[in-house]
Amino acid sequence: MTLLDQARQSSNVIDGSRINKNLELSADICVIGSGAGGAVAAHTLVTAGKDVLIVEEGGYFSHLDFSMNEAEVYPKLYQEGLQRATQDLGIAILQGRAVGGTTVVNWTTCFRTPEDVVDHWRTHHHVGGFKLADIIPHYEWIEDRLCMQKVPKEQMNPNNRKLFEGCKALGWQVDTIKRNVYACMNSGYCGMGCPYNAKRSMLVTLIPDAITSGARLLFRCRIDRLVENNNGIDHAEGTLLTTDGYHTRTETVRIKAKHFIVAGGAINSPALLLRSGINDHDRVGKRTFFHPSIVSVGLYDDPIEAYYGAPQSAASHHFSHRSENVGFFLEAAPLHPVLASTALPGFGFDHHENMKPFSHIAPHTALTIDGFHSDLPGGQVTLRPSGTPLINYPLTPALWESFRFAQKRLAQAQFASGAKSVMTLHDPPLVMRSPNNIADIDEQPFETCRIGVFSAHQMGGCGMGDNHQTAVVRSEDLRHHRLSNLYVMDGSVFPTSLGVNPQQSIYGLVRLMASRLVERIT
Repeated sequence: MTLLDQARQSSNVIDGSRINKNLELSADICVIGSGAGGAVAAHTLVTAGKDVLIVEEGGYFSHLDFSMNEAEVYPKLYQEGLQRATQDLGIAILQGRAVGGTTVVNWTTCFRTPEDVVDHWRTHHHVGGFKLADIIPHYEWIEDRLCMQKVPKEQMNPNNRKLFEGCKALGWQVDTIKRNVYACMNSGYCGMGCPYNAKRSMLVTLIPDAITSGARLLFRCRIDRLVENNNGIDHAEGTLLTTDGYHTRTETVRIKAKHFIVAGGAINSPALLLRSGINDHDRVGKRTFFHPSIVSVGLYDDPIEAYYGAPQSAASHHFSHRSENVGFFLEAAPLHPVLASTALPGFGFDHHENMKPFSHIAPHTALTIDGFHSDLPGGQVTLRPSGTPLINYPLTPALWESFRFAQKRLAQAQFASGAKSVMTLHDPPLVMRSPNNIADIDEQPFETCRIGVFSAHQMGGCGMGDNHQTAVVRSEDLRHHRLSNLYVMDGSVFPTSLGVNPQQSIYGLVRLMASRLVERIT
């Protein structure tokens, strides 16, 4: 029996969809969310002897639930059934929803936070509560626990290899990356939950560790609001959900705790604070960052089969710093039939023709680094009348310039790696037959809903900093500036985006801050 199986059968685990009465619970610390931030915080605190209750809106799954069938898995494991998007539908948002959060469905890419990003936070966002050196021991701990290892070049699948070869041929910086896997079968289905328990997600590591150490887990429960009392949070109020995870039940939950940690991610954490009326200086939900991404599709004579192998094993940060313009980095993206059919352009016969060479196409993506340019203030999370999050993200001229420039660089790399044609995701698409056609990208409409834009990395919205007027939480411990027992510990605290995939940055920062909380309340 695996550690996950033991944890799921523990009496410390409560399935909210099976409770037929209102719940009254208490704990030293209530952690709301179980992804990269919540799992690390809960594990750090419970192993220090604290009474910890984890609350998760999503379901608690095992590898047996990961059928590798997109139609079954996406509704289970993604926010809004993989239909989450900005208000104007200009950006599709991929974000997990399960015990383990987005770590259950991410593509296992691991980077430490770049030092220049932390320096920027210190000089531009009053983040003086820690140095990058403070996080290094926590990076090392998480790298060991999650088996993060760099991918050998010979293990790259054809999709990643084409990106790697194209960058190398053009003299651009490119390298293989670290992945958090153990005994990986390279099935390629990381985005649908690992069917082999090889991905070292929070689902199979720190959540079971925490439960074994005494933490309690309540899942299928949505926290509706936090109730203030005397400059702190008195209790949380929530609603139990049905087995599908989307419909509310009449049963409710009320949780008393000495400390509350919000860790719902960079969209749900701001939404919870807003529902609770916690919005000092009107900062909550603002400066939300997405690494907005565009895709280039290379068609090759050789089979690519982007649905097999490690989803991401190569990345180029050659264009991360572009002087006065918005930088970006390049990665490969896995592609499965349903995801491809929604992303590839065209309707009817045209769409059919774009799907036909499915096994021979390589989707490569450029992820823009938002939050550093004056014309990129990020997006904003507000609320619908129902209380669910509503996301507005203006695509500004600086971002369109970066998309256009990046689209040309992606085409260059794909032709350099042997593509016989390259297609953009415009509506209608531009199909380039040779490098001589790359200049035609300048004639394409870079406008909202005229080109596919995606986000798999959500950051910001509850930014940290030492100035209460401009930040939601303090940078020394991620405690709310006004409410003495409220913390936010997830990717929403980043003052900008990162320029790298965010999971390891969240792990390291949260473990540092949770360790400081242990010292504070001991």
